[in-house]
Amino acid sequence: MVWKQTKLTDRLAIAYPIIQAGMAGGVTSPELVAAVSDAGGLGTLGAGYLSPDAIRQGIQAIRKRTDQPFAVNLMVPQPYKEESSVEQQMKQHLRKFEAFVEAPTEKETSGLSLSFEEQIHVILEEKVPVFSFTFGLLDPSLIQQLHANQTIVIGTATMVKEAIELEESGVDAVVAQGSEAGGHWGTFHTSSEFPYIGTMALVLQVVDHVSIPVIASGGIMDGRGILASLSLGADGVQMGSAFLTTLESSAHEEHKRVLMDSNDESTVITTALSGRPARGIKNAFIREMEHYPASIPPYPVQNALTKPMRKYAARQGNREHMSLWGGQAASLGRLESAKELMNRVTVLKPPCPLHLGLRRFFGKPRTRSRRLS
Repeated sequence: MVWKQTKLTDRLAIAYPIIQAGMAGGVTSPELVAAVSDAGGLGTLGAGYLSPDAIRQGIQAIRKRTDQPFAVNLMVPQPYKEESSVEQQMKQHLRKFEAFVEAPTEKETSGLSLSFEEQIHVILEEKVPVFSFTFGLLDPSLIQQLHANQTIVIGTATMVKEAIELEESGVDAVVAQGSEAGGHWGTFHTSSEFPYIGTMALVLQVVDHVSIPVIASGGIMDGRGILASLSLGADGVQMGSAFLTTLESSAHEEHKRVLMDSNDESTVITTALSGRPARGIKNAFIREMEHYPASIPPYPVQNALTKPMRKYAARQGNREHMSLWGGQAASLGRLESAKELMNRVTVLKPPCPLHLGLRRFFGKPRTRSRRLS
């Protein structure tokens, strides 16, 4: 028995309602993207930190490996305030960590020069099948340009009001990212106290307020999570940590080991590594930064400032100073090929009366409203 087709699989022309998350930072190799797409899901190139040339090369490498649909994911830039005194204080604080991993001291903040306009220009030129984004909204005129290329557009929401805004902007589907998800939190509404809504509570409410397909994300690692998401009304799922430990993933081998050795209490949400809330395995750097007395620079400044430390820690295989992004269920990950993962999560072992009768028993969801009451 395999998963039934949904509005999402029909729209994306894929066999299974499974999207491999666009994890930035070099994890989503062309081999991984192509393997997922060939297995009936939607592979995604996480291109947020790639130069325009590298994005083009990645797209072309994927196309050499598969003729199936795939996606490219970018991060929409958000305004941020640079404060030189805060930045200098952080630089000074990071020197002891950089010395520990033998990273050279950088005089200037690097990694802030990527142009979103140039990145998205490559997406338009290459006419990718699917474009997904996080951290914000796209200008409706840009969505229209993507649609003119027959590109399907998917946005990311972490609360109901974001999902409504994304639908009104013209996206074709929305990822409902619960707080269990690993990596950066995709919110674009700033607040001193984020609600951090869990996947189950978020999906239930988003499907009641938008009419476009909803993609559940956060804590989904196997067929049980997919079944649960579809039962909640989602039309598909997005999985990150599950694919991070696959053979085709370019994640550091130590990163993979740490995730598979983790448990349900291992991850925390922190701004220490990038200046933006992100979930990962708690290590020595995160623990020490909990006592940092000053303000942490905003994303992407802090992300650039910690890059030398993270880069050289990875070269040493030093897990205590790397970024070890992962979700709350990352311990369920396995070291296997992407094809083996897809085969494992897409086949339901009978008997499964829940899958057979859920929708008939409960009927259709209540009438959806695009307004919050």
